[in-house]
Amino acid sequence: MFFVGVDIVAVPGFREQLAMPGSTFDQVFTALELRTATTRPDRALHLAGRWAAKEAFIKAWSQALYGRPPAMSPEAVDFREIEVRSDGWGRVDVDTRGLVAEAVRGSIGEIRTSLSISHDGDYATATCLVVTG
Repeated sequence: MFFVGVDIVAVPGFREQLAMPGSTFDQVFTALELRTATTRPDRALHLAGRWAAKEAFIKAWSQALYGRPPAMSPEAVDFREIEVRSDGWGRVDVDTRGLVAEAVRGSIGEIRTSLSISHDGDYATATCLVVTG
């Protein structure tokens, strides 16, 4: 079975939140994601796409649980355990670890993902497909 999640981020608002002292957005990205963002012409635009991807993954996972309770409370999700990484050609994928990976396996079993991130003007969007079975 496959389940889809989609998210869109308004980049100007995200950029403002990212720049705010004490912003929690500094705590939702892995060291690799933050390091990669510093190599891009527009750090905030890049991270907005990554944030959309993490949210899209959560939505796809949630769809896989339709009719059942969540596998973990939203407050317990450490978004650094959902890492968006690129291969040598810039293609992206999602890697889960820690408690998130355990909760995913415990709730829907082993998964494969397919991810797409796009930017256009003031928006970043992501679509994530979670495949089970």
